[in-house]
Amino acid sequence: MRLSSSALRHPNPIPASFLRGGTSKGIFLKRAHLPTSKADWKPIFLGIMGSPDAEYGRQLDGMGGGVSSLSKICVIEPPTPEQSKRHIDIQYTFVQVGIKDDSVDYSGNCGNLTSMIGAYALDERMCPATRNEDGRARVRSLNTNTQKIIDTTFPVSESGIPILDSPEATIAGVSGQASQIVCEYIDPAGARTSKLLPTSHLTDQLDFDLPDGKHASITASLIDATNPSVFVLSDDLRKLGVDVDNYIIGKESSSLHVTKALEAIRQRGAQAMKLDPTAQAQPKIALLSLPNTDSDIPNKVDVVVHALSMGVMHKAVPMTLGLCLGVAAKVEGTLASLIVQNARQLSGSQDDLIRIKHPGGVVEVGAEISEDSKVESAKVVRTGKRLMKGVVWW
Repeated sequence: MRLSSSALRHPNPIPASFLRGGTSKGIFLKRAHLPTSKADWKPIFLGIMGSPDAEYGRQLDGMGGGVSSLSKICVIEPPTPEQSKRHIDIQYTFVQVGIKDDSVDYSGNCGNLTSMIGAYALDERMCPATRNEDGRARVRSLNTNTQKIIDTTFPVSESGIPILDSPEATIAGVSGQASQIVCEYIDPAGARTSKLLPTSHLTDQLDFDLPDGKHASITASLIDATNPSVFVLSDDLRKLGVDVDNYIIGKESSSLHVTKALEAIRQRGAQAMKLDPTAQAQPKIALLSLPNTDSDIPNKVDVVVHALSMGVMHKAVPMTLGLCLGVAAKVEGTLASLIVQNARQLSGSQDDLIRIKHPGGVVEVGAEISEDSKVESAKVVRTGKRLMKGVVWW
């Protein structure tokens, strides 16, 4: 890639923090340390992550880790005066960086790294810490990708320093305990499309071509809450002859065929939602199943999900997709709600939280929906950790 003259003039290295948020890790930067024009960011971000790595896909020349959950950047800046009037403490832009290609995607948000925006802002003294009687602070952030507000609440010291290592919470996919970070997404519906149901339908029929050339159709729920998502049933794919089971357990013999089929479905879902079908980051696609193991019902699992991110099966559910699924499960008539209703007939659960099983374990998400069917908020618990602070070369 040819570097712009502005990027070439920009200092190298750049001050940065490397943080874990939920089940993702990423580089956190201040916008003040980047070129003024967003158009000049791309070569810097690709260099930081070590992309594109078309031959090996490992990003060994950068901070990326060869999977989408490790190829992320957050750019943080103070709020505008108008945002401050709305009690917004900080604003940030999320960046999904391609691994094998040179894509730099600003279309969506990352629910995992969002959990560390408030802690980073307090560490960097970018906003004040208001400690309540429980020893916790709440930081209200605006995600510029979706123009949505997220509150993060976490413990802080008396001097306002985030405390991230208290043994308060565990999350699937991360060993050990850490401080509880509550992420609450305010008015999460319509993050990209301005509507919870972009097509105005609870389910849609998506026509697509299978990799062998045969024409097929599948039922999908197209939901936009925190991030737009395409939900389909694993059973429906099996009926079409798609080898979902071997794909889920990682058999390479079925990988290419299934990935192509799912990408075709995702692209048709994107078109129906009036989104760019070539942008792999948004919408995401997820396979939903009823709880199906001996332990699922006793553990009151409501729905099983296998999600793809950037065309690759995710080892844990992307958090914005998990939140979207939690919202969808509470909207009568969606595929998610039908699965949850069937699962709860077996488990007897009446919990307000939706228990989602994914390859990394189980996560609970909550959604508040008003009497007039407005999604007031979606909520999830995450943990995070500081990994490094210094400078990063690009």
